[in-house]
Amino acid sequence: MMKVKLSSKKDKDKEKLFFELSGVDASYANTLRRLFMSEVPVLAIEDVEFRKNDSGLYDEIIAHRLGLIPFRTDLKSYNLPSECKCKGEGCAHCQLKMTLKAKGPGIVYASDIKTKDQKVKPVFPKMPIVKLLDGQELILEAVAVMGLGKMHSKWSPCLAFYKELVDIHIDKQPANKEEIVEQCPKDIFIVKSDKLELVKDKVEDCTLCDACVSLSKGKIRVVPKNTFLLTIESWGQLEPKEIVIAAVDGYNKQLDEFNDLLAKAK
Repeated sequence: MMKVKLSSKKDKDKEKLFFELSGVDASYANTLRRLFMSEVPVLAIEDVEFRKNDSGLYDEIIAHRLGLIPFRTDLKSYNLPSECKCKGEGCAHCQLKMTLKAKGPGIVYASDIKTKDQKVKPVFPKMPIVKLLDGQELILEAVAVMGLGKMHSKWSPCLAFYKELVDIHIDKQPANKEEIVEQCPKDIFIVKSDKLELVKDKVEDCTLCDACVSLSKGKIRVVPKNTFLLTIESWGQLEPKEIVIAAVDGYNKQLDEFNDLLAKAK
């Protein structure tokens, strides 16, 4: 039976979430990882119309930079174009118009982008777009659209990855204790009173390199626990918990669609 629990691992960054997943294999953990990064909708600039651009950068370069600006997204207010009532034609429920007007000298920042929706703001207001010299101007209109990470990385809400947790057993005291301590890349071992011991808070960091196993000639065992530690690092468009909920909801919807297709095939 699958079990999920928040990890005891802590991080000062609120944009990170850690949780442990047990009772499943690596393929399922990887499925969740892909869902988090590729199947959660967020807003990103898709279309840009330039009214004036005197800067040293081509329109295409500025448009590319605008597309990579992460915006905080309200999932209750916006839908994917394919799921919207407008059927993808474009409306206030699946896209948002933005404007930018700046005059040099100075640097144009993400915070200079204006929208009518006060909830949608750049995650990093001081992200630079372009530098304008004295007298140069940049005037444009842009449209932010809901999209998925599988369509383009600018719509990816996070970085997600996982690792398998292990139990480490010191069956017998090896002769080369100091060497094992020195060679462990994660500082999991320590020598205390001439005994090799584990730093318990560090065991979770094991990368399964098996350096300790080979150096101890089998006196140390590294045993997988069939438990995976999943880490979600949000880019800021959504909170990590929102990403998890939206990904699971999307996955359930896909499974329901699959069931319907199977029923029709019969």
